[in-house]
Amino acid sequence: MNPFTINDCTLLTRMSGLPPAINLRELRERVVVCSEDVLYHHFCETPLVPLFDNPDYRNDFAVWSKLQLGDRVLAERLGIIDPYECTSMEALRGMLLDLLDERLSELQTVPSVAPGDEFYLKQATTVVFDTGLQVAEPAQLAAAVERMTSSSIYFHFLEARRRPPLGLDDFSAWLAEGGAEWQWMIEALQAVDFYFYSLADLRGMLVRILRGEGGEP
Repeated sequence: MNPFTINDCTLLTRMSGLPPAINLRELRERVVVCSEDVLYHHFCETPLVPLFDNPDYRNDFAVWSKLQLGDRVLAERLGIIDPYECTSMEALRGMLLDLLDERLSELQTVPSVAPGDEFYLKQATTVVFDTGLQVAEPAQLAAAVERMTSSSIYFHFLEARRRPPLGLDDFSAWLAEGGAEWQWMIEALQAVDFYFYSLADLRGMLVRILRGEGGEP
């Protein structure tokens, strides 16, 4: 079993090249043609965006609908989407479009936002760097996770699901190398319903699981 290498990451964010959306109809048009990386950024990378701290919703579409568009009905519908439950980014795009179409069919007029409140579609590149830290054996993993930065937690537990083996966090993939002895940890980690937790809360949950103390607060 090789040591577990602790990495950290940061995002380099840039505009998608699409015009900003000033209303729901324009947002739908942008969602149809935007890249999968744009969808991933607005749904999955929000925990790493410094200014994103919304306790009600975890994706930018829901937050914009509530705060700029003033449409709390749509915000609630978008806010319950868990992108990690979708089988692909295209499946996520389809779910998002269905909700936008449903809301557009309910509105007699399509309101527009004030200048400055447009939705700008963005995407990001993840820059990864080695912290120089390693975990030698599974029994040391809980203490290591407790000291990890939020961006390390994001990289190893959330972003990892985009990399082979798809859908699996880095901790579980590493523990699997240790054989059946650590299967209980793997099963507990994979049972975590993580999307709606902040990274700080998620770190605490992972530490409790790895110490065998249970997961939910």
